[in-house]
Amino acid sequence: MIHFPKRILTTIAAVACLALGGTVTAIVASGTDAALTKSAASARGATSMGGEALAGSSADLPPTPCGTYSGRGCAPATRRVDTRMPTFSRPTKITNPLFPISRLRSVVLLGHVDGKPFRSETTLLPGTATVAWGGRPIRVVISQYMAFLDGRLDEVALDRYAQADDGSVWYLGEDVFDYRRGAVAITEGTWLAGRDGPPAMIMPGAPRVGDVFRPENVTGVVFEEVVVKSVTATVKGPHGPVTGALVAEELHLDGSHSNKVFAPRYGEFRTGSGDDVEALALAVPADALAGPTPPALRFLTTSAWGILENARLQDWQAASATVKRMNTAWKTVRGGAPPLIATRLNSHLNALTRTVKQRRAAQVAQLAINVAQSALDLELRHRPAVEVDIERFHLWTQQLRVHAAARDLAGATGDVAVLEWVRDRLTSALEPADLPKLDAGVRALRAATDARNLPAAADHAARLAAQVRRLART
Repeated sequence: MIHFPKRILTTIAAVACLALGGTVTAIVASGTDAALTKSAASARGATSMGGEALAGSSADLPPTPCGTYSGRGCAPATRRVDTRMPTFSRPTKITNPLFPISRLRSVVLLGHVDGKPFRSETTLLPGTATVAWGGRPIRVVISQYMAFLDGRLDEVALDRYAQADDGSVWYLGEDVFDYRRGAVAITEGTWLAGRDGPPAMIMPGAPRVGDVFRPENVTGVVFEEVVVKSVTATVKGPHGPVTGALVAEELHLDGSHSNKVFAPRYGEFRTGSGDDVEALALAVPADALAGPTPPALRFLTTSAWGILENARLQDWQAASATVKRMNTAWKTVRGGAPPLIATRLNSHLNALTRTVKQRRAAQVAQLAINVAQSALDLELRHRPAVEVDIERFHLWTQQLRVHAAARDLAGATGDVAVLEWVRDRLTSALEPADLPKLDAGVRALRAATDARNLPAAADHAARLAAQVRRLART
């Protein structure tokens, strides 16, 4: 789900989470036997694996109070559509068109929060897990949400989802890691169905105007209540109008409201409150295109890496020639690009062109990475998501080297955390015997930044970049 920035809430939520013992819950992916990496927290473990369905029941779920701090502001209970006990026969087959999470391989959202550029990546992780509720295990899919603010890691969440037999999609918990200066600062908002409270409906099977449901509903820890305002809206998508969108108003813990949009084939599409906006820029397979990556688009990505090396060598003649060709290539592919990504890539490329002329090596290096990131987003339309994630892994090794050169320990530490999380997306692309090699490289990076040894971290990052590409090809 879209995780609207928790900074808009008061610190009461963090205090409540700690008071109630909010912790990290570990997961094991079935079919891969690979534990999901828990980043800087280094927490590992497993929930029990078992059967696939919760026994059917027509009983009501236990009543819960209005979860706002004041206990007021919620809709009448009679309007809620999430009070009946769901049954789960095929819970990981999530086909609800307004929340098709098991079909979405990779989603990019862009926007601005607190006046800074916002970016998030949502990725369906390999395998499934189980959550015990009501005495029975429920199989769930795991979605990894990673948010960046002004280019730095801000939040990671592992979200668990299952679809009930009536087509409604249920949220069965999340592990939350909020980062400050590259390290986990708080885990406010972490919860697990069956341990902390009940599952929460995130989308009805057949929503109607006036329906009320609570996507998060653990009193004192997390709370959101949604009221459906429209189910026939038309919204602007990455490649044109998208009809049949659901528009809702969401009530938060502190009594504030935000607007939220869900769109068919995309799921959560847009969230906004005040000047803060998070909007869907691209999703696959919804926006996938047939055929190989256009050569001009691939040229943008590879040339960005070339200019990065030019900046390190201060070879401005080569950088000037390359950036000129990049601008020509961009003109050939920009027309069909999703608007939000095109706008950001265009801004970065214009800035890169200016700074190459000014021969500002540090700025050129960072802008080359920014251009490559947006170009890789566009490549998602043509390549399997896991291939793009391998390229993103490489990108963050280069970002770490840039931060290390700038003696930015917090930046480099956060980059290691990103690599630890992106690693979990790559398990399907690597041979099981190769994963320990990759993990050893990531651990060496972590040890270097923990020791505050930035030259060693940069060295390990360069080696790891070559290693992941080599392993992916074998």
